[in-house]
Amino acid sequence: MDRRSFLLGIAALSTTLTGCNSPNQSAFRVRLLKNSIPVQLPNQFRNQLTEFKETPINFKPESQLQTLFTSLQTWKQQAGKVAPDRSFNLPFVSNSEDPVPDLITMGDYWLSVAIRQKLIQPLDPKTWQLWNQLPDRWKQVVTRENQVWGAPYRWGATVIVYRTDIFRDRNLKPPQDWADLWREDLRERIALLDQPRETIGLTLKKLGQSYNTADLSKISNLEAELSALNRQTRFYSTDSGLQSLLVDDVWMAVAWSTDVLQAMKRNSTIAAVFPNSGSALFTDLWVRPATVSNQDKAIQSLLAQWISFCWQPSIAPQLSLLSQAASPILSTLDPATLPESLRQNSLLVPSSQLLDRSEFLEPISDATIEQYRTLWAKIRASV
Repeated sequence: MDRRSFLLGIAALSTTLTGCNSPNQSAFRVRLLKNSIPVQLPNQFRNQLTEFKETPINFKPESQLQTLFTSLQTWKQQAGKVAPDRSFNLPFVSNSEDPVPDLITMGDYWLSVAIRQKLIQPLDPKTWQLWNQLPDRWKQVVTRENQVWGAPYRWGATVIVYRTDIFRDRNLKPPQDWADLWREDLRERIALLDQPRETIGLTLKKLGQSYNTADLSKISNLEAELSALNRQTRFYSTDSGLQSLLVDDVWMAVAWSTDVLQAMKRNSTIAAVFPNSGSALFTDLWVRPATVSNQDKAIQSLLAQWISFCWQPSIAPQLSLLSQAASPILSTLDPATLPESLRQNSLLVPSSQLLDRSEFLEPISDATIEQYRTLWAKIRASV
């Protein structure tokens, strides 16, 4: 499972909202990460429209962000190629291909690569009603050289998750921060993400440094801290830490909040904390493929309206609770207006202080990437 491919259990969203759909009629098409938008929101969006209500709206889900990113690369490769000869199509056999969508979900992790490979095109935030209400840090994530390349619609964080019953029965103090991963009473009872930037990053955070430290060699005690953490760790895994927690193989794990929140719904013995030192943030974006050129007035309007719809104060709480990832608009709303179940969820609504201490993983130089690779290989090879 890639960093933001989520094992969510609710039904897939795959729907076309339309009456009669002529083959030649323009449609507003969205390819999205499965379950990242609650199933009822497309209908609510349609009901709010005051114009272009007859334009078909098609939402198609994909189970993994990697699949969506690969689609962007495929569309780019196919652009400009001669269309295959359809004159000898067999009867009753469809040779049609899905059109390139107007919007697609992409994780911020891939944004710089998508821009560099010219897979997406800039967007016009002046057409978005609530762009000015979006917190600056989310604007900064999607802005490169004064151009806006995406619209963030939900976010999550790396968190610490643990078994409350095991901690209670063994009279262990619940974790509060990254430093708890180094506790002797938890030795070899911890699962960590098999991700160098996450694990080295949380160690940097424990040392009071940034996840985005450009030169690891300047942190003199980083290697020693990582070696100590490696001795604490039972195993590293991108996708099995939570499962091992449930079967008592480990007592504590580092995982992504989207996965953790879903697991907490199924098992009451699991609890999680947003680390006091701050954490790594990630966000899912709406981006526009570079190869889509639909300039239809209705499509352009629906694109802008859909992005703004996801940020509406009445919609953001629904999206946050049902997709297990917070809307970036939540932090701008009066907490008293939020549902109690949302206000009490510290992973979806962490304090402003915790958010201020947290960071998005920024692009790093090739030299820094090599430092990560070298250090990660050395630590993992140690006994």
